[in-house]
Amino acid sequence: MSSHFTACYVGISFYKTTDGERLETSIAQVFNERGDGIIVRGGAAKISKEDRQPHLTEPVAYDLLYKALEAYRKEHSNLPARVVIHKSSNYNKDELEGFYRALEVQKVSTSDLLTLGSTGVRVFRNAQYPPLRGTFVTLDTMKQILYTRGSVDFFETYPGNYIPEPLEMRCYGIDQTPKFLAQEILGLSKMNWNKSQFDGSEPITLAAARKVGLVLKHLDSNETIQPRYSFYM
Repeated sequence: MSSHFTACYVGISFYKTTDGERLETSIAQVFNERGDGIIVRGGAAKISKEDRQPHLTEPVAYDLLYKALEAYRKEHSNLPARVVIHKSSNYNKDELEGFYRALEVQKVSTSDLLTLGSTGVRVFRNAQYPPLRGTFVTLDTMKQILYTRGSVDFFETYPGNYIPEPLEMRCYGIDQTPKFLAQEILGLSKMNWNKSQFDGSEPITLAAARKVGLVLKHLDSNETIQPRYSFYM
């Protein structure tokens, strides 16, 4: 499978409205390696009784990704050859069916669906400083951990204040290798143009989605939102 397809990177996270009564979903797209992004707001989500995580119904998942790809088409006058989804919660059967249906309707044949989240663990090495940024460990066929923050050989130190926590990757449906996807995440973690810090704990896909959610929670669901990420910085 070629790793040089034109790709659309999508970040999906969730937020509660200010009254705490509704759980909504926000999405931030990073269209390309330059970080050009468009914001698309999704529909309502519900906390699952099984895993206590927010999930979308099949129609909402379909509508969310379909609208995201339509926004890409409007921006670039074509569709990407590959779609990568970074989601802050696990995927359930309905979400997978909705996302894959949207990909099929839009005729996108290559995709990678990942969950990215906290591990709650710290790893130590036999050295003065924490593990190197980019350290990648495969736990099983689905789960890996990746150090998006860590010691840097160039600086000969760890440029942080606290012991770094690795990011957990869960691969639900991928066409690329986990190692290649980890390399992409490392690159996307450096794409926050608002900071001089060269690395972030999350890729810009999820970091942007979370920041957008902090703004959208103050708006009514029928209010029109600004599609450009620059309005949310």
